[in-house]
Amino acid sequence: MSHFTHILARELDYILDRSASVWECLRGARIFVTGGTGYYGTWLLESLAWAELRFALNIEVVVLSRNPNQFLAANPFLRTQAFLSFSEGDIRTFHFPGGSFSHLIHAATEASEELNNKNPLLMIDTIVGGTRRALEFAAHAGVKYFLHTSSGAVYGDLPTTHEPVPEDHLWGPDISRPKWAYGEGKRIAELLCSIYGQRHGINCTNARCFATIGPRLPLNTHFAVGNFIADALGERDLTIKGDGTPIRSYIDVADVIVWLLHILVHGRAGSAYNVGSERGYSIAELANKVRDVLNPNLGITLLGHTIHHQLATVYVPSTFKARSELGLKADIPLKTSIQRTADWEYVLRANRT
Repeated sequence: MSHFTHILARELDYILDRSASVWECLRGARIFVTGGTGYYGTWLLESLAWAELRFALNIEVVVLSRNPNQFLAANPFLRTQAFLSFSEGDIRTFHFPGGSFSHLIHAATEASEELNNKNPLLMIDTIVGGTRRALEFAAHAGVKYFLHTSSGAVYGDLPTTHEPVPEDHLWGPDISRPKWAYGEGKRIAELLCSIYGQRHGINCTNARCFATIGPRLPLNTHFAVGNFIADALGERDLTIKGDGTPIRSYIDVADVIVWLLHILVHGRAGSAYNVGSERGYSIAELANKVRDVLNPNLGITLLGHTIHHQLATVYVPSTFKARSELGLKADIPLKTSIQRTADWEYVLRANRT
């Protein structure tokens, strides 16, 4: 068994074992997936493939993608799955595949800080236009269960004095600042889900995902934990670009997939569920934890300076709703997630050489 196969099997076994109540609900399902080639989407497709192999669910999955061949070349496990097919197109304009579908997972539009900063109008168009197109297709194809992967960005910036944020909190993004195009776009997308859900009898649910860590996490984007892991693997001192005071929480991607599957199948129509961990860490604490797990001999460099009397921001959810309604919890400790993310990257780099 290759190292990649071993890591993949370990993660997928974990997801299947914690989603036992989901699989019978999906038996014979026909599922349409947008964003299936992204971070969450890839893990969702592999989880469905693993479940099909183990339980013979007789499911069919159609994935919307702009470049299916490129995706399959990078993910050989999915190339051999007969239940999986692709429909080529853009989320805002795609042609509707034929036939009826029972479920739709709308995971298109990743949280790209670069796109959000450079072209906030395109970000909004993609989120809002893409979500409406996906909902139009859901109504057309007779979809009964529609999962929208939303974001904790719908709450905007919260001060450190705030408790973990619940789903009924009315705080929102500062709409005078273009940097919040992503968060406000997701708010509108959730509103569209409510409108279409009520109008067409679709069980629409929203998964408000917070910061995630785990295998396949990009290490060279705006994710602080990914940047710290990249520094540690490169045997460089870990660099904190700000003052280290913002507080974030981190949930392992395997737990995220378990939560998404449960919300898709068992979530209450019209509801939003926070997806994350309630254990918050400052960015400085996070850097120390990554350093201690991966390379304790490295130093930590702080580039920013604390502004006195200015409260740091917090990005930590309350998960009471997911716990009480769906019995969900984040089981994988952060130090384990850091090591698993690094293990995946080690193997990835070894295969390139």
